[in-house]
Amino acid sequence: MVNEYTRATGPRELVSSPDGCGDMGISVEAQDAVYGRPAAGMEVRLERMADTRWVLDGKSEIGHEGHVREWLTLDLSRGLYRVVFSGERYFGALGLSSAYPEISVVFRLLGEQDASVYKIQVWLSPYSYSTNFGSRI
Repeated sequence: MVNEYTRATGPRELVSSPDGCGDMGISVEAQDAVYGRPAAGMEVRLERMADTRWVLDGKSEIGHEGHVREWLTLDLSRGLYRVVFSGERYFGALGLSSAYPEISVVFRLLGEQDASVYKIQVWLSPYSYSTNFGSRI
């Protein structure tokens, strides 16, 4: 079952706080554990929690190097986010069935670190996945 979300309209407004915790980007990486290569072409979307609904902040594909690069320069503020990877479409295109139609990684940006970029990494196969969350300055 896919959770409902609403699409953000217009450009995203940066919500900065006095302590400078606004200006954060995100690096998303997906690696195909079956073939040992980047999951190039996998659809991925970035959503944030607004009140009680998920709002779409971005939609992209994993590039040939295994990353979504355009989200590095987003101005994210503190809050609850999720990155949703389309496992069924990706593995289906390779002729494989997948136990996970979507892989959702839900995380909270607290802005407590001096990080300019937060990293979400996922290693996936049709029947398992592993995630890592980190940051870099």
